[in-house]
Amino acid sequence: MKYVLQLLLIIFLILAGYGFYLNSQIPKSGDKWIGFSVLLIAFGIMPLFIASRYKKSKMGEFLKNQGNKSTENSENQ
Repeated sequence: MKYVLQLLLIIFLILAGYGFYLNSQIPKSGDKWIGFSVLLIAFGIMPLFIASRYKKSKMGEFLKNQGNKSTENSENQ
């Protein structure tokens, strides 16, 4: 999964670079490519990255521990 994310990021950065290149040659001609690459990064890579990072974590234990800490701090004051 790590290599897939890296490959997708490189592809989308190349698309954004192509859009900036088109903008430098003809104004407002590369805006579609820049916008497309930003959307794909935001809605493609970010969910995949978050899912791959939290796939093996134990969020239930973390949330239980956080709840216990907050009650302990309020009782001590």
